[in-house]
Amino acid sequence: MERVVIIHSLADACAALSAAREAGTAVTLASAAAAAGYAGPAWFQAIIARAAAAVPGAPFSAILDCGAEAGTALAALRHGVRRVRFAGNAEAGRRLAEIAAELGAAVEREPASAPLDLLDCPDPEAACRRFLAGAGPGTARCLGH
Repeated sequence: MERVVIIHSLADACAALSAAREAGTAVTLASAAAAAGYAGPAWFQAIIARAAAAVPGAPFSAILDCGAEAGTALAALRHGVRRVRFAGNAEAGRRLAEIAAELGAAVEREPASAPLDLLDCPDPEAACRRFLAGAGPGTARCLGH
């Protein structure tokens, strides 16, 4: 089962990668819903690259959520993002998947099941450790309280 952690910052990404490296397990760093539209693919790729450099050897993949915006998903693919999530209509999704395949990328249609969202998390690394150890999102979810 893919372990997905929704990140909102470089600190979140580094925390997730540190926990993954420590646990010896892979993690998927995912943007927040529709983040491609308000933060952009360059932001996401910079976060991912900086986190990978800060935590070398951590096994991970990354996915940028483009919401239902086909143009945003296309821009992300053209910018070099290798995995995007697209929630728009099926025909646009099919066309995006064809373009992604030509670019060596992938378009995913379904949101991750049971991700850990680090929004407002007071201790993201500890939450990621619990999550990656199998505690599940119910006990590891960060609500900032």
